[in-house]
Amino acid sequence: MNRTLTYTIPTEYDGFQIDKFLKVNGYSSANITAIKKMPNNVVIDSEWVHMNRKLKAGEVLTVNISEEDSSEKIPAIEMPLDIVYEDEDIIVVNKPAGLPIHPSLNHYEDSLANGLAYYFESQGKPFIFRCANRLDKNTSGLTVIAKHLVSGNILSTMVKKREFHREYYAIVRGHLEQSEGTIDAPIGRVSDSIITRQVDFENGERAVTHYKVMDEKNGHSLISIHLETGRTHQIRVHFKYIGHPLIGDHLYNPDYEYMQRQALHSHRIQFEHPITKKVMEFVAPLPDDMSTIFSSSET
Repeated sequence: MNRTLTYTIPTEYDGFQIDKFLKVNGYSSANITAIKKMPNNVVIDSEWVHMNRKLKAGEVLTVNISEEDSSEKIPAIEMPLDIVYEDEDIIVVNKPAGLPIHPSLNHYEDSLANGLAYYFESQGKPFIFRCANRLDKNTSGLTVIAKHLVSGNILSTMVKKREFHREYYAIVRGHLEQSEGTIDAPIGRVSDSIITRQVDFENGERAVTHYKVMDEKNGHSLISIHLETGRTHQIRVHFKYIGHPLIGDHLYNPDYEYMQRQALHSHRIQFEHPITKKVMEFVAPLPDDMSTIFSSSET
């Protein structure tokens, strides 16, 4: 993957070394080390320069990113992809339920990463899988994948700093007494499982979920959810904890009357573009298996 990034040096960075300027702009030390090994990596006025060269206000710095390797152990497999947005730095995909994000023991050739590997290979481009917001296999909706090491690092940092905003839709059984509220309950592992989580006030890590009821019909509630923290299975565990588990959840509520997977959808994402700094916002409507529960004539 080749990407050329250019920066006009502002007055406040006059005298900065190139590597220090790049760190201010979101490059990690690992990014800089990798870029140093790339051909024609940093250029000023058409001339290659060292990373420790000091910048002058008004100069134009060009960074040439060249990645030739692809992720190992991700076979390229052709599959349909619902690409919502794409540019030179990121790609946004609306992932269907039932599709794992990356290959695993039982899903070596049927993950989103496999499909993206084929998509890039068909264009003659290398592909390294860098996913900013990983979704469970049976969670549908929006996910963002970085296309090179710099956008990948910046997105990862944004997620850690909670600057990557996500809104989920979920369907739970029953009527919630409060139309909106916050669940603040720590989450930890179930002692005899490496997968299952539970609310654990002694050993768990703090987990905070904000919610709002959007609709109620057929004995179910459609809720909008914003996560303040990002614990494993946080939404699923929290709503089970308050007595309103997600329907179709094989781990926490194996209720398959209406759904064959947990009723959870990554509905909206908002973040600052890692390179252009433009505010990006994307929305994916409820998939059919969730929306039909509220369009049914049952009462």
